[in-house]
Amino acid sequence: MCGRLTLTHPNTALAALFGASLANDLPDSPRYNICPTQSVPVVTSASGFRHLGAMRWGLVPSWYKTPTDGPLILNARSDTVAEKPAFREAIRQRRCLVLASGFYEWSAGPDGARLPWYITRTDGQPMALGGLWQAWGDMVTCAVVTLQAGPNLEPIHDREPLILNPDQWPLWLGEAGHGAARLMQPTLAGALRAYRVSRAVNSNRADGPQLIEDCVD
Repeated sequence: MCGRLTLTHPNTALAALFGASLANDLPDSPRYNICPTQSVPVVTSASGFRHLGAMRWGLVPSWYKTPTDGPLILNARSDTVAEKPAFREAIRQRRCLVLASGFYEWSAGPDGARLPWYITRTDGQPMALGGLWQAWGDMVTCAVVTLQAGPNLEPIHDREPLILNPDQWPLWLGEAGHGAARLMQPTLAGALRAYRVSRAVNSNRADGPQLIEDCVD
């Protein structure tokens, strides 16, 4: 599961890092609590050119009559993404990179309370999350591919987003031929840092740098 993101890296720096042209529809960063249905920065590739623009987080299948015609689809499971009608065409033809500085995950506390954790790359670089996209009317929507959690996140949650390294970006974006399915592997041990943060982030209205401060409340 991946249900909240942050973006503290500047949009111009992201465009330079990913070698992408920058659209003018991206919200300014920093953003400390990006929630479902909000805009997220996404890299796509077409005809050899990369583009960094905004998409609505929460994929809307083409057959929905309204954006709320069915469940909100934030994630696509790697083990069924090639079979599910909502994803099977997109995973072959419309893959993308959803960019984030980090994401939040929740574990269950001894009293049943949801305990928030913040996860980032240990090298401080932005995360390129493997995603897929779907146009619906005038809106372009996306979802993040998730898989069984690896050693970094297994103690916290049983799922983790697909996090791709720079040498994997061309294959996922369709620039380096076929075989993107082999990239769907958990992040290597030690590549991520996870630490507890305040329960203030449990509110989707919360924002600010205090949300990613290391604390135990």
